[in-house]
Amino acid sequence: MTLRSLKSVVTCAAAVTLGLTAVAPAHGVEGPAPDPRNTKAMRDMATAIAATAKYADERVAIRDGYVPKGEDCMTNPFGVGAMNYHYVKQANWGSKDPARPTALLYSREKDKNGLRRLETVEWMSTDRDQDLKTADDRPSMFGVPFDGPMPGHWAGMPKHYDLHMWAYKKNPAGRFHNWNPALTCPRKAPTPGKPPTAPHAYGH
Repeated sequence: MTLRSLKSVVTCAAAVTLGLTAVAPAHGVEGPAPDPRNTKAMRDMATAIAATAKYADERVAIRDGYVPKGEDCMTNPFGVGAMNYHYVKQANWGSKDPARPTALLYSREKDKNGLRRLETVEWMSTDRDQDLKTADDRPSMFGVPFDGPMPGHWAGMPKHYDLHMWAYKKNPAGRFHNWNPALTCPRKAPTPGKPPTAPHAYGH
């Protein structure tokens, strides 16, 4: 299959999934979800999917400036679920443009060509006063408030807000829930003489 064909297939599949999600009732969904009657939210979600479909090819994301960041697998310190590889484009930090997510999240597993699968798109924004106890500057997109504020997850990352959209992998907790309960992180091999350590915690 050519890259052009792959993009077409991914875009069409994502659009169909978006349409089904938009009209489905939110029963059993943990966390916020856009109001399907919100025309702008539905249009912005479609824009985000159309703009990021090309990143189904991990190589395109890297060429466009998305750089792997942090640990390969981040586990929920407050409950079940995990995330996978974060690729961050610093030029998109603070973006609230549906077509310009700050980060793309890829699978741990690789395909037969050695490439990872795109699972999630994410927007990140700095907490203005860097005080975790205040949230008067909390952003929102698609009619959904960002999570946070929270500490940075790697060196140099400020306290911030973020919003995940699981556009390319089903999240049983909901499309905009930050953690995916269907994912788990592998336990790291213990250092000789020390007990096994838990997976890296992605604090929210």
